[in-house]
Amino acid sequence: MLSNDKLVLALPKGRILEEVMPLVKRAGIEPEAAFDDGSSRKLRFATNHPNLDIVRVRSFDVATFIAFGAAHFGVSGQDVLMEFDSTEIYAPIDLDIGHCRIMVAEPADMAPEDNPQRWSHIRVATKYPEITRRHFAARGVQAECIKLNGALEIAPSMGLCSRIVDLVSTGSTLKANGLVEVEEIAKITSRLAVNRTALKTRSEEMTHWIEKFREAVDAVAA
Repeated sequence: MLSNDKLVLALPKGRILEEVMPLVKRAGIEPEAAFDDGSSRKLRFATNHPNLDIVRVRSFDVATFIAFGAAHFGVSGQDVLMEFDSTEIYAPIDLDIGHCRIMVAEPADMAPEDNPQRWSHIRVATKYPEITRRHFAARGVQAECIKLNGALEIAPSMGLCSRIVDLVSTGSTLKANGLVEVEEIAKITSRLAVNRTALKTRSEEMTHWIEKFREAVDAVAA
């Protein structure tokens, strides 16, 4: 589906967008004014580069757009890339933003008597069923995953499951809902993700932008 026309950069909506825009601008990309207009319904935006547009989509959709060639490159959390697990996506740069972790959590009153190393079968609510299954299968635990896209923290108290696997930043939402962290699956940051076919067929352009983002990250870290 990759076009021979403009390059497309996919950016995620929400908190990560706020964190990544300083890097995008440091890389020399300035979106049109409508990008910052809260009342605008546009999803695709021109930039100061005639051959580059930006699309703004849900965080989980960034990987889909890149894998299927609707976008040539973009910014995605490592959690999304791990869940999507596509051979069409190459993620060369850790942008050092969006720091969080994928955790297993359970009700606080269960934790003192529980030992994750003794689990053989668990029922888990999560929006990361593939990550969850792979993690537990690696040590011989059968994970029955119930896919939820939100409100994970109330699932145990509603009797849906005993444990959840979710993305955690401060842990305050878990605590407010009577849950505690019991096991870390992975530390997460956001990465620059690239469509592999685009990297081959439009090597000069893609390499240029990869290096621009690498320079932007290095400049912030300096």
